[in-house]
This record gives sequence, structure tokens and C-alpha cells, in this order.
Amino acid sequence: MGEFTDKAKGIANEAIGKTKAAAGRASDNPKLVAKGIVQQGKGKAQKASGAIKGALGDKI
Repeated sequence: MGEFTDKAKGIANEAIGKTKAAAGRASDNPKLVAKGIVQQGKGKAQKASGAIKGALGDKI
């Protein structure tokens, strides 16, 4: 995947994760909160991957 694809997917995963975590807190569902936090982490990793690809010119 390219730089922009990774960054876009990362932003989407972070947003979905935040929504899941908030919904889990509102409904007192710790499993949903945990899933949201994990998805936020995945999004941050994807954004970092995109930034690295951008810095290296998509050579990885």
C-alpha cells in the first residue's frame, strides 16, 4: 500500500476506534471499549507506516 492509502486507513481506524470506545463507555461495555482502544492503536500504526513510506519514497 502507498503512503496516502496507509494514512487514510489509519485516520479511519482511529475515528472508528474512538467511536467504539465512546459507545462502550456509554453502554458500560468494557469489551467494546477495549476493541475501540485496539483499533485506535492500529490506526496510529497505519498512519506511522504511511509517514515512513512518505519519507522513504514508497520504496518499502
